[in-house]
Amino acid sequence: MERLPEVRAHSSLFASVQLCVVYVLIECALWSSRSALRNRWALLAALTVVAFVLVDRPSFRRLGLDLPGARGVITVLAVSAAAIIFLIGSMLRLGGQIDSSAALSNLHGSSGYVIWALIQEFLLQSFFFTRCEDVFGSSTAVWAAATLFALAHIPNLLLTTFAFVGGLFFCEMFRRYRSIYPLAIAHAALGLTVALTMPDSLMHHMRAGIGYLRY
Repeated sequence: MERLPEVRAHSSLFASVQLCVVYVLIECALWSSRSALRNRWALLAALTVVAFVLVDRPSFRRLGLDLPGARGVITVLAVSAAAIIFLIGSMLRLGGQIDSSAALSNLHGSSGYVIWALIQEFLLQSFFFTRCEDVFGSSTAVWAAATLFALAHIPNLLLTTFAFVGGLFFCEMFRRYRSIYPLAIAHAALGLTVALTMPDSLMHHMRAGIGYLRY
């Protein structure tokens, strides 16, 4: 897929600086020992992302905020549905069972998780992918952004693996169809499925950073 004219014109050096600054702030938030300090780092990271986006002055298409086309929606949701069926089927074949109380709890929190998934997709695609695209080119940006996304989930190794595989899929779909909305829905559905099918002794409530170690 040919890169957008805006991408070609954007400074790769400045994009690299933005990537480094925001990623360091996110890691500081993930690894801060005190919740108050963690919240401050998270707020600073969010404000920095907003500031860099405003400086960039991107179009809605570059950010992936245009309404999705039917082909993109069908592709994203069909592949996600197949992955969900595979995860649930694998769990049942291995003798696992769905905890009805956990399922109900996940259902109650699903609306909030959809919003969180949308925020994550904005960070992953509208910020990290677009800047990786400026630095590495469109195809390599898929791998670079997915790797950054996965590393942010360390030391939760199982979640890191899921994040890398999912990140590759989400970034490739963004590269092709340029809309974060179907990705957010798929992200939320897959995340809830992983939480429901994977043992919490390994997932630690889907936590990363110091939260995983303190579970």
